[in-house]
Amino acid sequence: MNQQQYPPQQSGWGGPQQSFGQAPFVSPPPKKGGAGKVIGLGCLGLVGLFVLIALIGAVVGRDSSSNGSKSADGKAGHSASKGDNAADTSGDSDKKADKKVVVFRVWGTAPAGALGPLNITYGSDSDNRDGTFKDGEFKATLPLDEDALYFDVTAQLQGSGDIHCSVTVGGKTQKGHAAGDYNICSAQLSAGLLGGWS
Repeated sequence: MNQQQYPPQQSGWGGPQQSFGQAPFVSPPPKKGGAGKVIGLGCLGLVGLFVLIALIGAVVGRDSSSNGSKSADGKAGHSASKGDNAADTSGDSDKKADKKVVVFRVWGTAPAGALGPLNITYGSDSDNRDGTFKDGEFKATLPLDEDALYFDVTAQLQGSGDIHCSVTVGGKTQKGHAAGDYNICSAQLSAGLLGGWS
C-alpha cells in the first residue's frame, strides 16, 4: 500500500487554521459581582447597630431611673432613721419642683473629724462646687444645663457618721448612702443615651 503524504496545512494570514469539527475556544463568562451580598450585609449591620443602641439605652435608662439605694454592704434598701424620714417627705416637693432645676441633698449625722467637717462636692461633668453641711443637712440647687452629661453629689465622712445623699432632676432621683470611717456617699444622674433631660 502506498501512503500518500499530504503537505502540512498552511496557515492563512499568519495563524493556524481551524480544523473542522472542533469547537472554537470560548472563555467563560465573567463572574457577577457580589453587590447584592454587600448590600444585604450592610443593611443587616445597620439593623444590628440600631438594636444594640436600643438595648444599651434601655439598660442605662433603667439604671439611672431606679430610686433604690444600696447600703455599704451592697444590699438594697436602707434603715429608717430620723434624717431619712425627713428626706422622704421633702422628696415629694422636689418632684413637683420646676424641671429646669437640679436639686442636690445630703442629710444624716456627720461629726467633724481630724480633717474637719464633712467634705461635700456637687455639680455636673463641667461644673463642680463645694458645699457646707449645717445642722445635719445640706441642700443646693443649680439651673439645669441641657448639655451636661451628668449631675452628681459626693459627701465624704471624716472618721464617723451615717449619711444619705441624692440628686433630683425633673422628678427623677438617684440616692446614695455611706456609714463610718472615711466612706463616701455618692449619687449621680446621667442624661439619656442620646442626651437630653426631658
